[in-house]
Amino acid sequence: MFHFLWEYTQQETNYELLSQSSYAISDQLFHQIEFEAPNADQQLSELFQLLRASKPYLIDVAIINHDTQQIQLSAGQSAKFEELLGKVDYDDHSLFQIHDVAGRQKSYYISDYRFNAASQERIVMLYDKRMFIATYDNDNNLFFATLLYILFFSSVVSYWAVGRMLGPLKDIIWKVNEVSSVRFQGPIPITSKDELGTLAFKINAMSQNLSIYMNKLRHAFDENRRMRMYMESFINHSPDAIYIMDIDGCIMQANHAFEELFGFSTAQLIGVRNPIVPDHLLQEEEEFLQLVQSGQTIKPVETYRQTKDGELIPVSITISPIRDVSNEITGFANICRDMRHRHRMEELMRRSEKLNTVGQLAAGVAHEIRNPLTTLRGFLQLQEQSKKLNLDHVRVMLSELERINLIVGEFLILAKPQAVKFKYRDIRDIISEVSVFMSSEALMHNVTIKDNYTEDDCRIPCEENQLKQVFINLLKNAIEAMPQGGQIHIVISRLATHVSVQITDEGIGMDEETLKRIGDPFFTVKENGTGLGIMVSQKIIQSHQGLMELSSQVNVGTTVRVLLPLQEERQYAEASNL
Repeated sequence: MFHFLWEYTQQETNYELLSQSSYAISDQLFHQIEFEAPNADQQLSELFQLLRASKPYLIDVAIINHDTQQIQLSAGQSAKFEELLGKVDYDDHSLFQIHDVAGRQKSYYISDYRFNAASQERIVMLYDKRMFIATYDNDNNLFFATLLYILFFSSVVSYWAVGRMLGPLKDIIWKVNEVSSVRFQGPIPITSKDELGTLAFKINAMSQNLSIYMNKLRHAFDENRRMRMYMESFINHSPDAIYIMDIDGCIMQANHAFEELFGFSTAQLIGVRNPIVPDHLLQEEEEFLQLVQSGQTIKPVETYRQTKDGELIPVSITISPIRDVSNEITGFANICRDMRHRHRMEELMRRSEKLNTVGQLAAGVAHEIRNPLTTLRGFLQLQEQSKKLNLDHVRVMLSELERINLIVGEFLILAKPQAVKFKYRDIRDIISEVSVFMSSEALMHNVTIKDNYTEDDCRIPCEENQLKQVFINLLKNAIEAMPQGGQIHIVISRLATHVSVQITDEGIGMDEETLKRIGDPFFTVKENGTGLGIMVSQKIIQSHQGLMELSSQVNVGTTVRVLLPLQEERQYAEASNL
């Protein structure tokens, strides 16, 4: 078998040698022979004789015209050449090729060379196949015998070496099997300092390192398992609804509180996009996710979510990004807290505070009304005794009655819920009307009102008359705070979620103690004030879900800032129908 393979390999090698030799000789002949010269045939014959001296198996060399396929020059048997060329299947696209051709009694090799595709001359060489193989077989037989001797000697040496190596190698194989079975005890005994000894030393070191790493890996695995169980327990036992979404907003996981709050089972949720977001809040949800993807933090936001039965629930939501090891966002963690109980508690607190306020107001009203009633009683007794009508006394009594009416009217605003209906109005129009209304009073007190309004849309849902009452009260306070005259600056600006109205005067200002008491029932720094104006204004702003802030410096002035929430008209209309 080996000999057969050797013969086959050697034939391939001989064929390759012939190919390389023929190509090199043909290329040299092409560049040395002048094909158009009169003595071209003599040049070819001389070169052929030189080649025959070193290559006896070369029979003939011929020059063939590529277009006519006729032999132009030949150094030997042109008739034999023509006979054999007729049996060759020539490839026009190949510049060099070798063919194995069988004659009547012999077999031949024919090489065909063309310098390039444009060349008209082809150099064709004819070889005796049997003589070529015999020439190389003599060298091959000697090489084959030498090879057999080397193989025999190598086998003997290998047998001796294997016997010497087998003992340490068995130990190494045993250790490798132990390591593959995750058993790291027992090092390999090292008996020599050769390559096997070095290999055994390295395997022992590797086994020791693997043992250390496996212990660390077991510890990390146990720690991760404990942490995972802790997190799963925390999520599943949390009273808040927690759910995980992928980057497209589809739910991947939800806890038990989510199922109880919204009525969905886990199987109904997986892969569903926004199953609890009402249709009119889908755009809001998309905006939240875009903000989180851009790196911003979404603080707890109060909104509405929808149960499986279609019930809208007020909730507080928090959205946090989930990142992978490359810090890329792969999902979102949502915490959803039911706000119904909190809203009920807040309503109870508001009612309690209202009752407390009403109690304070009742005591204040009794005190405030007692003085004008005493005056009325005294004048009426005087009229009864004198049996005469004194107009001066009548005017004083009417003034005191007017004061009682004012106190009772503002008390009713606080104590009795007002039936109001919000409409969509531009706050700039409301402030402008109030400014025109107060301009005459400001002019009498040498006060100038300057305004600076934003050009952005400032429409809000509101009760127009109530807001006018607030801003009339604020402008009146600002005018009365500047007995020597001055300027009032009104600035309206649109923020992200609110409209800001800022009123600043240049009056006498207030110290910190006075500022803290502003808004208390019947507390006033004005001679004829009731102490209810700021309190009523704060109640109106609170009913609009807004905020009123006051800041002041003595002899510098006071600034009142009112924040009123923005709401898209479409969203406001939908929310009003809920």
